[in-house]
Amino acid sequence: MVTSVPKPTLDVSESKTKALKENILTPRFYTTDFETAAKLDLSAQDSEFQAMLAEMRADYNRHHFVRDETFDRSWENLTGEARQAFIDYLERSCVSEFSGFLLFKELSRKLKDRNPVLSEMFHLMARDEARHAGFLNKAMGDFGSTMDLAYLTKNRVYTFFPIEWVIYTVYLSEKIGYWRYIIIYRHLEKHPENQFYPLFRYFESWCQDENRHGDIFKALLRSQPKLWQTWQSRLWSRFFLLTVFATHTLTVHERTGFYNVLGIDATEFDREVIRKTNETAARAFPSVLDTEHPQFFDRLHRCSDLNLQMSEIDRSSQPKWVKKLRKLPLQLSIIGHLVRIYLTKGIDAEALKGTVR
Repeated sequence: MVTSVPKPTLDVSESKTKALKENILTPRFYTTDFETAAKLDLSAQDSEFQAMLAEMRADYNRHHFVRDETFDRSWENLTGEARQAFIDYLERSCVSEFSGFLLFKELSRKLKDRNPVLSEMFHLMARDEARHAGFLNKAMGDFGSTMDLAYLTKNRVYTFFPIEWVIYTVYLSEKIGYWRYIIIYRHLEKHPENQFYPLFRYFESWCQDENRHGDIFKALLRSQPKLWQTWQSRLWSRFFLLTVFATHTLTVHERTGFYNVLGIDATEFDREVIRKTNETAARAFPSVLDTEHPQFFDRLHRCSDLNLQMSEIDRSSQPKWVKKLRKLPLQLSIIGHLVRIYLTKGIDAEALKGTVR
């Protein structure tokens, strides 16, 4: 049975309403074409699915996400920009994990009688995502910022994605999540003096869940020839890589205060996560981005600078229509940089498969 997320109480305060304001970086809630999902033929990756299903049933992390006595203290020592950046990190992470839980749970329910293997796989992934969301929500409680997940379920807007888009984007979300967690974990192993909150000790097992989920979606992707054997799939692969990487760059540079407390340079962290995720995606996608192109990170970081300028405009006291006018050229500049990155020649990942790297 899917583990239910504990239903926390929520004081719907002004600060909470503002924290969940919709913008381009806010995690979305998704729905999809369940009829098409039910018809997916998994036979091309049957052995991989059976092996991963056995691993998911084993549930290696079932006893991992339990808070210990190290959480039982005041966290008022974390103040100012760093505190707000960390709360923002927890909130967006919680919403993202809970979004995955809802999508996987619904896929499991709708596919139960049509595609039982895939239904069980989504059922078990929903279990993991629920644990993550619940654990993050309890962490927010330590900072006076718990979230009513039941309220979010009923009141947030759901975005429709075709199942093909879901496969691309969830694969990338899980793999980039793996690299974010493991890089932070390894850094704090070397610099334990910067581990200001016990949550980070859980990141090693956490990223194992992310990695397993990513491998499941890799098998899903490779079971569908149209997702990796066509010219359209090459365009879609690079498009979704670019959207995920751009979102990551903008988000990381909005939270520099958080990374500074960890002793991590936000820009270098962003580069490493993107490079590692792009390299990993080359094992699943037919085409990936050229992250070593001299303009790749330069243009992404220009987008980040422009996004920070727009945030400054949003915080001003000017009328909304003035803010929109001031932000328009900045938004067009961001689009221009992203189009230039997308039009840069990609890397043929299929040609690299089977080579020693």
